[in-house]
Amino acid sequence: MSREAGKFAERRASLLARMEPGSVAFLATAPESLRNGDSEYPYRHDSSFYYLSGFAEPESALALVAASNDKPAQAILFCREKNPEREIWDGLRHGPEAARAEFGVDAAYPIGSLDEKMAELLAGAPALYCRLARDERLDAQLRRWLDAVRAKGRTGITAPPALRDLVPLVDEMRVVKDAGEQAIMLRAGQISAAAHRRAMRAARTGVFEYELEAELLYEFRRSGAQFPAYTPIVASGANSCILHYNANDRQTREGDLVLIDAGCELDGYASDITRTFPVNGRFSAPQRELYEIVLAAQAAAFEAIRPGNTFHSAHDAAVRVLAQGMLDTGLLNRDTAGSVDDVIASKAYMAFYMHGTSHWLGMDVHDTGAYRITEHPDKPSRQLAEGMVLTVEPGIYVRPAPGVPEQYWNIGIRIEDDVVVADGAPRVLTDEVPKSVDDIERLMAEEA
Repeated sequence: MSREAGKFAERRASLLARMEPGSVAFLATAPESLRNGDSEYPYRHDSSFYYLSGFAEPESALALVAASNDKPAQAILFCREKNPEREIWDGLRHGPEAARAEFGVDAAYPIGSLDEKMAELLAGAPALYCRLARDERLDAQLRRWLDAVRAKGRTGITAPPALRDLVPLVDEMRVVKDAGEQAIMLRAGQISAAAHRRAMRAARTGVFEYELEAELLYEFRRSGAQFPAYTPIVASGANSCILHYNANDRQTREGDLVLIDAGCELDGYASDITRTFPVNGRFSAPQRELYEIVLAAQAAAFEAIRPGNTFHSAHDAAVRVLAQGMLDTGLLNRDTAGSVDDVIASKAYMAFYMHGTSHWLGMDVHDTGAYRITEHPDKPSRQLAEGMVLTVEPGIYVRPAPGVPEQYWNIGIRIEDDVVVADGAPRVLTDEVPKSVDDIERLMAEEA
């Protein structure tokens, strides 16, 4: 077994150890999807399936059987058969025999035998772990398997009496990233950082948002990333106040800020960076004033990211700085909003900062894992631990409104980096993009 296959085998063993003896877990990869006509979207595997198998082909599934008594654990892969004719059109298919050898599973079968084999595996199993009530197609498939086993009840064969959700088990495994995962995410962050620098250098008054998006996508692919991790946001002027704007079709004007939220996906792992900069290369006084507040909020959030602190500590730290800045600039009126504590308690800051400061990052850009300890009656924020990876992305978004100083209208600012929780200060994976006012203006003054 190769070292790479061994990594996935270790993950499967870890999951199997969490399962009831003799039980079966089932996980299918993502289906292919038509874009239009007979043209498909670029295929992207299911993250949790890939996390456990390392197998990236469509039409594949994984069954895990936990050890019981004298029976060892088993990992069984289902995949497409070899098909030389289709491989001419679509590329390599491993086929069951090669997949078993290359990916370190105990057995591999054609995907066409899935119904038959799963009915065999489920006979007498005490529990079935699967994704519950998340996919109607899979739910129907599970019913067929269970019905097939129940039909043999008179022979003494029993269907699993318990159905258990597989998702929380795998999600929690994915929250902490090992050294190999962190290395991929660091490289993804470096590629994305280079793309952001490229876009900053290409910016000028009159450029279209899509031209800057093209610079990002070029750098992603040129550097070996397979996909953007999500649809890039290139938002200029008033568009910077739209959190998930992605039309990217406006022509920039003199004095605009440009907010770019974009990251690549490399080898199945996402990066996620946001930078905000003046299209003409120089911040105006109001832009600089709000920008410095957001930057200070991010620095405060970094200080709160320590093993043992809670996930929401970073958000709380950022909000306190942002709230103070909103009072200092007059975005919030002291006479009506009160003190910083009052602003936080009433959530008045949400008029200008309406999202969280962090989310998990990994194989998905909004990665798996709970943010709160759900079994606790008060659902407190969970503690951070070394190896967790999260974003830090405070912002301020000022839409025109009565009572809001006009010099700040249509200024939207977000600054986002990806960090690994580490002993002491967090390890920033995306620090190769400038973010101080002086460093941004210096970079944008360089020749593209």
